[in-house]
Amino acid sequence: MACWDEVLKEVSSIPNVLDVTREKYIKELSDFTGRNTICYYSSFLTKQAQNTGIIDNDINGLMTAIKGMDCTKGLDLILHTQGGYPEAAEAIVSYLKSKFGNNIRVIVPQIAMSAGTMIACAGSEIFMGKHSSLGPIDPQFGAGISAYNVVWEFEQAQTELRKHPEDVNYWRMRLQQYPASFLKSALDAINLSSELVSNWLLSNMFSNDENKKEKVARVVSNLNEHDKSKTHGRHLNIDKCREYGLKVTELESSQDFQDRVLSIHHAFMISIDKTNIIKIIEGNNGRRVLLTQNV
Repeated sequence: MACWDEVLKEVSSIPNVLDVTREKYIKELSDFTGRNTICYYSSFLTKQAQNTGIIDNDINGLMTAIKGMDCTKGLDLILHTQGGYPEAAEAIVSYLKSKFGNNIRVIVPQIAMSAGTMIACAGSEIFMGKHSSLGPIDPQFGAGISAYNVVWEFEQAQTELRKHPEDVNYWRMRLQQYPASFLKSALDAINLSSELVSNWLLSNMFSNDENKKEKVARVVSNLNEHDKSKTHGRHLNIDKCREYGLKVTELESSQDFQDRVLSIHHAFMISIDKTNIIKIIEGNNGRRVLLTQNV
């Protein structure tokens, strides 16, 4: 007869079927492409929780997933995220480039918004399906305060006060909602998003193109322009992304490739749906970090 701790150890050692399923499909894609694969998945569509976005701590998950990989094979990064902090995106891209150089492709099976779009722009190529979306990269503060809206409000105040100086108390009260130097913070954030994406596009996706500076400027202007996107949450499909100037390959162009990517996507979405997991970072070597939400 097995004693309590022996049975407990045996039960705990049984592989989780969700982990096994994800691992199987990631390996199938990696074997098919001959490249490393890392999946970054957030629960943002079904579970709202702290840290579902792109944060600095994600570096630890990526380090875990990369350990033991042959980095000369390059990387396919599968992204499903609502976005997050541009500074965290900068750290992630810097780390991935230090391991894989420019041999990074980004795959978006469904959604990679905001800072997720910024990371996608660091790849040599972006893969999207007809159902996939990227998003604007205009910065946000706190609870969805648009940096562009902040700049617009200060500019509006300046314009109106030239015409109607008697309204100074109204505008003083209206602008007091922002902390000191908030306008500069908004301008800095807008410039940082443009600078990061411009540098990544120039060094990889458009590195060998003629007139690359003009092409990159067009992409960045379209992605980081509030008047064109109207809202930060606007979904940009593959046709719109191409219209903006990004180099995007259709997942549907290869049935075998698409089937393997979507099998991974479904396995991750089911894992998130059936558990209290809010983020998964997992590589084709079976190494993973799972972030859970207490229920």
